[in-house]
Amino acid sequence: MGYRVAVVGATGAVGREMMTILEEVNFPVTDIYAVASRKSVGIEISFGTKTLKCLDLETFDFTKVDIVLMSAGGDVSKAWSEKIGKLGPIVIDNSSAWRMDPDVPLIIPEVNPDAVWHAKKKNIIANPNCSTIQMLTVLKPLHDAAQIKRIVVSTYQSVAGAGKAGMDELWDQTKAIYGMGDKTPKKFTKQIAFNVIPHIDVFMEDGSTKEEWKMVVETHKIMDPTIEVTATCVRVPVFVGHSESINVEFESPLDEREAREILREAPGVAVVDKREPGGYITPIEVVGEFDTYVSRIRNDPTVPYGLNLWCASDNLRKGAALNAVQIAQLLDERGVIVSVDA
Repeated sequence: MGYRVAVVGATGAVGREMMTILEEVNFPVTDIYAVASRKSVGIEISFGTKTLKCLDLETFDFTKVDIVLMSAGGDVSKAWSEKIGKLGPIVIDNSSAWRMDPDVPLIIPEVNPDAVWHAKKKNIIANPNCSTIQMLTVLKPLHDAAQIKRIVVSTYQSVAGAGKAGMDELWDQTKAIYGMGDKTPKKFTKQIAFNVIPHIDVFMEDGSTKEEWKMVVETHKIMDPTIEVTATCVRVPVFVGHSESINVEFESPLDEREAREILREAPGVAVVDKREPGGYITPIEVVGEFDTYVSRIRNDPTVPYGLNLWCASDNLRKGAALNAVQIAQLLDERGVIVSVDA
């Protein structure tokens, strides 16, 4: 028993990670196809012990697959995801193209798994923004315990969130500072090496960036539309791994000890919280990990029921590829799709 799977955007960082994670979690795959743009046709991609050659998106027959993991950017998704869905497969899309479509569920398996039953409306499921995924994975069990009233979050987002071009720019600028090349910004608006940039995505009329807006509206769609959310999103000179400083205000009492115990039992969450030097998690330590890690859990004395916490996650994994594969697992577990050999 298994599924026929296509990964669109298979040559990108997230696409490759999707292939790796499908194999790591032993997802039941009978056939797998690496699909990309015409310029990538023939490029070899590894899947376990197999070597796949990339096929052309324009000519690939999507009627022969059950699940499509789409990680080729918003423009490609807008052009292709709905067409593919009409042919039968369920598309799990990693871009922002479909997240706010009322007929497309936006899913974090640990947070709103029941939304998977709405997948058949367009045969598209949207993967949330990387920063939203890690924040809500941590906050959902706390929300269930004491009803979150307000969230104030500041993100520290790695350059991997801007793709290979972002990672290359950090590497090139770091070398250039030591006299080995040009440090002129190309991908980012300012120098990223040895710097931080409080600007991710485009600016909106109210002064927020679209990345900050995403965290607000996605929290409302996924978890609770009544929660007040304000965000500041910052790009930092870290290759992989997003971090967040989160302040939460609750409707009911919830102290740090209760929160720590709840999070220790929460799916997809790991707690590293010792009040000593080094007793906390940093982004370099979460690379390659599935869980979102939480540290610095403490009471906020400025409001009646408040907590502060720090979390970090591998944005290429839980923030993108892993969450998409977990959605595929959810489709299987809930019986939303049936394997080809069933």
